[in-house]
Amino acid sequence: MRRNLSSEEIARLQSQYCHADNWNDVLVPEKFDIEYVWYARFSGKIELGAFEEVFELPGGVKKHSGLCRVTLHNCILGDNVLIEDVHNYIANYRIADHCFIQNVHVMMVDGRTSFGNSVEVAVLNETGGREVPIYDHLSASLAYIIALYRHRPVLIEQLCKMIRAYSDSVADTWGTIGKYVRIVNTGTIRNVRIGEYATIENCTRLENGTINSNEHDPVLIGDSVIAQDFIISSGAIVSDAAKIIRCFIGQACHVTHNFSAHDSLLFSNCAFENGEACAIFAGPFTVSMHKSSLLIAGMYSFLNAGSGSNQSNHMYKLGPIHQGIVERGSKTTSDSYILWPSRIGAFSLVMGRHYHHCDTSDLPFSYLIEKDDETYLAPGVNLRSVGTIRDAQKWPKRDKRKDPVLLDKINYNLLSPYTIEKMMKAVGVLEQLQSLVGETSEIYYYQNTRIKGSSLRKGLELYRTAIDKFLGNSLIQRLKGVDFTSMQDVWNRLAVEEERGTGEWLDLSGLILSRNSLDILLNDIEKGKINTLTTIEDFLQEEYANYYFREWTWAYGMIESYYGINLQTVTVEEITNLVRKWQKSVIGLDQMLYQDAKKEFSLTSMTGFGVDGSQEEKEKDFEGVRGDFENNPFVTAVKEHIEKKRALGEELIARLQKVEK
Repeated sequence: MRRNLSSEEIARLQSQYCHADNWNDVLVPEKFDIEYVWYARFSGKIELGAFEEVFELPGGVKKHSGLCRVTLHNCILGDNVLIEDVHNYIANYRIADHCFIQNVHVMMVDGRTSFGNSVEVAVLNETGGREVPIYDHLSASLAYIIALYRHRPVLIEQLCKMIRAYSDSVADTWGTIGKYVRIVNTGTIRNVRIGEYATIENCTRLENGTINSNEHDPVLIGDSVIAQDFIISSGAIVSDAAKIIRCFIGQACHVTHNFSAHDSLLFSNCAFENGEACAIFAGPFTVSMHKSSLLIAGMYSFLNAGSGSNQSNHMYKLGPIHQGIVERGSKTTSDSYILWPSRIGAFSLVMGRHYHHCDTSDLPFSYLIEKDDETYLAPGVNLRSVGTIRDAQKWPKRDKRKDPVLLDKINYNLLSPYTIEKMMKAVGVLEQLQSLVGETSEIYYYQNTRIKGSSLRKGLELYRTAIDKFLGNSLIQRLKGVDFTSMQDVWNRLAVEEERGTGEWLDLSGLILSRNSLDILLNDIEKGKINTLTTIEDFLQEEYANYYFREWTWAYGMIESYYGINLQTVTVEEITNLVRKWQKSVIGLDQMLYQDAKKEFSLTSMTGFGVDGSQEEKEKDFEGVRGDFENNPFVTAVKEHIEKKRALGEELIARLQKVEK
């Protein structure tokens, strides 16, 4: 309950250099600590809380909650708040319990605002046409649909309408600052809503945005940050002179060290330092850490951009209208360059400068290498790269999100219906090239790239091996840990439980699902059956949760068509043959990884070790830093994986041998 001040309290406050336009508009709690209010000016509607607790600061300094040298206009304060040294004023804010606000220039809400919600971000095309209106709970998958499905205008209008409705629901003429927020040495904060437990230190300017911090995953806004028209999600860190304009910053993103971005969407666990982003769609785990790196007008996810990586979207006179897509898991080396429009297949490595508009989306796990100003493509070779496997292992370990509500649904699988389907297309493409040009040709041409004959043949081998691995693994996982008394039990276990999953699969910036599932969602939105953002995210969450059931639906059909087997009447001998094929593929790929890892322990890799010693000292110095090859954790894991998979296959075969004929 709040009450008016007594005449004695007003006199006491005036003696402490306080002033109010109308003391009747100043309400205080029943028990009010006047001694902690000095040099305060009040105007508009003011509600103050109790001042009972003490803040303990680094270095041992203690400060009692209260007000000192501050002007408040239309403010409601919770209990145990400290506000001091506000050089201008704080206007139109509700400030919750235990907030610490010190040395701030100005904090205000000026008119009705939705705090960054519904700001349109012009991703991919700087001139417009793919704008994504951001809002507090935007996921990478929903943003993907809004940005890329412009061929369905009714769908886009319905989605934008939902976001506008949400923005209207949070719009206000008052701002909120959640409990336990700390704002210190900060310049201007205008039309910004700040969630609980956020820390804002030494920040320059924040305008028209929301900081969705919470107790589970606080947000840090650090030194010299400038942010305008933004939404920052839980767990994010934006600091060290970063500049963001018209951006959505996803959960657990790090944007630091002078990085600048405008009109960009940066989703979960992205890390950006030093470089620049312009009109990009950065899906989960997009990383750019180096100076002189420019990501522009592109869509990425699980990307590692090398130093000096660059793209160009301004080739013609109509302006910067060209876009590019680098599919999940790819890498660009130092000083790499891609001329948009281009599309790079999943888990590819881009090395050198590429001036031709290539499309390698149906040839995943490839190397694109520049030679004599031409793009040479080595299909599938990244399947045997130890770096690719290491990346796949590290991404789930580097998920820093602590918020119990995860906005982005992320599938980390290296092999999935999405990538295996592309490999099947790749086999068809490469076989067709062979039939058209001849199997002995030295060079093949595909989508503005060149493929050496030896690379094509190796690519076919690698793709077929990976397909065998995935389909065999799906079969074995389905039959794992189940005792069978008859083949009928086996057939029942293999039966499909989900209707969804057949046909083409898509990667919605982290979420892998079938096109027929997505079409159900999009059709229902267009028809008005789904009309809330929450229902859409629930649908996507259900797809994420049921991935493996629907993966089996796809794998079931692929096993039948690819191997010519009827799984409703499959025999023990046929399953045994598939298991043997699977064992051969798994062990074969692991042995390639083993050999690739061995290169990191070659004499060439020892260059720079044992700088003043003999060859023996060089080897000992190398071992002291890097360890020996056979005991390297990754190498050990590969060897264990070979034995584990061999044993898993033998166990299934032995179990099937006991089945009644």
